[in-house]
Amino acid sequence: MATVNFLYRSKKDEAPLNVRLLYRVIENDNYKDYVLGAKTQFTVSKHYWTKEHSLKRVRDIEIANKQTEVNTELNKLENHILNAFSNIQNTTINKTWLQSTIDNYYNPVESKSIPTDLISFIDYYSENRKDEVSIVSIRKFNVIKHKMQRLQEYRGKTILLSEIGEDFKEEFKKYYQSENYAQNTTQRELGIIKTFCKEAHRKGLVINKELDSLKLKPEKTKPLYLNFKELAQIEKTKNLAEHLENARDWLIISCYTGQRISDFLRFNKDMIRVEKGKSLLEFKQQKTQKLMTIPLHEKVLSILNKRSGDFPRAISDQKYNDYIKTVCEKSELKQMVMGKKQTNIEKDNKKPAKIRNTSGTFEKWELVTSHIGRRSFATNFYGQIPTNYLIYVTGHSSESLFLKYIGKSNKDIAMELVNYF
Repeated sequence: MATVNFLYRSKKDEAPLNVRLLYRVIENDNYKDYVLGAKTQFTVSKHYWTKEHSLKRVRDIEIANKQTEVNTELNKLENHILNAFSNIQNTTINKTWLQSTIDNYYNPVESKSIPTDLISFIDYYSENRKDEVSIVSIRKFNVIKHKMQRLQEYRGKTILLSEIGEDFKEEFKKYYQSENYAQNTTQRELGIIKTFCKEAHRKGLVINKELDSLKLKPEKTKPLYLNFKELAQIEKTKNLAEHLENARDWLIISCYTGQRISDFLRFNKDMIRVEKGKSLLEFKQQKTQKLMTIPLHEKVLSILNKRSGDFPRAISDQKYNDYIKTVCEKSELKQMVMGKKQTNIEKDNKKPAKIRNTSGTFEKWELVTSHIGRRSFATNFYGQIPTNYLIYVTGHSSESLFLKYIGKSNKDIAMELVNYF
């Protein structure tokens, strides 16, 4: 519950009124009262406020008209503050918030151009953040947008940002299950939708108070990577067609540089410099826009020497993914492993394909994708190279995320500590 009072707090004959917001919250099963103050832009005279504003049954028509004018304006401002108060979390209410709310009353943010529905807001977010996020992220946003368009059509009504709460989460989850999307896809994309909502909140739009509590459990999966023995097996494979040898060399490079496909397929000899006899690769990561300098492993240098100092020929992401599967198949990586493979689950050949990740046991080569290089680098060199150096190369924001990425549990780490006791 909250109330608003207006006060004259100046020694001047004329001055803007001050606002006092009083509200009560429950903390540790007890009520706690708060008082916040801020300044309005509504000016009155000290004489009017102290002598005339509170008069009852006023006969002077000028004073009565003035009271009506002042009360009308103050009622509008009071309603604006209380409406803003009812749509915000208590933890974010402070003096700065109150002053900003009052300033917004006099100079309202142009919210007409900010969409209030999810699908339109995704386009708005992508356009406004296009200089801050990667092209890959923009593509992901578009994928989610198309899914939400289908969900919106399925439910028969617009998905408003303000309704994204627990009920929406359940509806979202059931729809993804009906479309056979993987649990981790559902969990990850709900997180991205929450990001859209939080940005809308920062822009002044009303969002659901349940947003922060929306969570889905990810499915535990065993990370797939190529160990050093398998990499040697791939390197030794003979009689590959030119396009497969080209892809094989890129695969080896990715496993010894630890970079995403959006970065390593752009490598060229102009990015290499030699310092103190060591070859260093310098580039900017597309996803993070981070400037990177990493040493070239002898396996990478061997490929460059074979190609007269050049990296392999650039190819598309899709061809790379297709070719490295064939390379690994020809390298006899046929042991059966648990994993997820993209398959068409649409049984009607006349309808568009529905590509989904299907869980099962497959020959390892079938599960190889472009991401395996980065994960192989992180997993193979963990314990051989200090973790902070590995994190620098992979770009993870913390050690805990890095360890999760390579599938290290607390038990694994504890057993590794045994070697030091």
